Amino acid sequence: MSDITMIEAAARRLKGHIRRTPLLSSPFLDEIAGRRVLVKAEALQHTGSFKFRGGWSALSGLPEETRARGVFAYSSGNHAQGVALAAQKHGVPAVILMPSDAPALKIANTRALGAEVVTYDRATEDRDALGEALARARGLTLIRPYDAPLVIAGQGSVGLEIAEQTAEAGVDAADVLVCCGGGGLTSGIALALEAKAPGLRARPVEPAGFDDVARSLISGRIEENAQSSGSLCDAILTPKPGKLTFPIMARLCGPGLVVTERDCLRAMALAFSRLKIVLEPGGAVALAAALFQPGAVDGPAVIAVATGGNVDAALFAHVLAEFGDAS
Repeated sequence: MSDITMIEAAARRLKGHIRRTPLLSSPFLDEIAGRRVLVKAEALQHTGSFKFRGGWSALSGLPEETRARGVFAYSSGNHAQGVALAAQKHGVPAVILMPSDAPALKIANTRALGAEVVTYDRATEDRDALGEALARARGLTLIRPYDAPLVIAGQGSVGLEIAEQTAEAGVDAADVLVCCGGGGLTSGIALALEAKAPGLRARPVEPAGFDDVARSLISGRIEENAQSSGSLCDAILTPKPGKLTFPIMARLCGPGLVVTERDCLRAMALAFSRLKIVLEPGGAVALAAALFQPGAVDGPAVIAVATGGNVDAALFAHVLAEFGDAS
């Protein structure tokens, strides 16, 4: 089970291999939100998302003989790229199972990093069953996207950095809004904050129609989404929270937040114009909640984790054309 000791150990393995991403701010965003907004720019991480942290943590934590046989992962793109780069840097093979409707950029980037990509139809095929069968047939070690202690520990390093950076910024009490799929990042951050910045509270943010974590936190049991696709926020579409991540979130996180796709796109345009960073829709949901749901958080400051920036150029151009003037 992941805990602060595992997170700190992962952070030591990550040192020198990841970027300590900045905590950004803009008076324009503060004005929109009606409070101080601090944005943890994980879109600037290697491979364009926080997922490289978990990928490196997982691979570097494997026994050498196991790692040498190769690794396998399933992902819509960001975990795929994180694992692919970690495998490349460790000099071991990687096979990635990706949905056929994943953004073309993510599939191309994963292949460019040296991984073999196998595609599937996420609307009709069982990802977990396909993945486990493929990994077993090839003798590969499965690196799960969120429900794995070493992955959670790696993502928790984001929380360690947030604790340090908010202290430097003079913020000791605030909600930390996290773009949430299966809960690996959210639970890792929550564990790190519990130990290092108890005045900060992690809260998951999800796109409308895919709010399984928010509903699970309300009911106290794992709830499942009715559909598995159909949102631009593909990076954080998962069927349900993880068996490992949900108990952590249930114990440590505040209520979940749900945002519209339109607000995600507006947040993307504002992140570009005011912070000069590129976000994908799924990587902008936390910022969207911070900006456009001011009544849902308390206090004079809010932290939003901008988790990923792997967006197709055509979609990003459309977002800027549609929403850029309003930012």
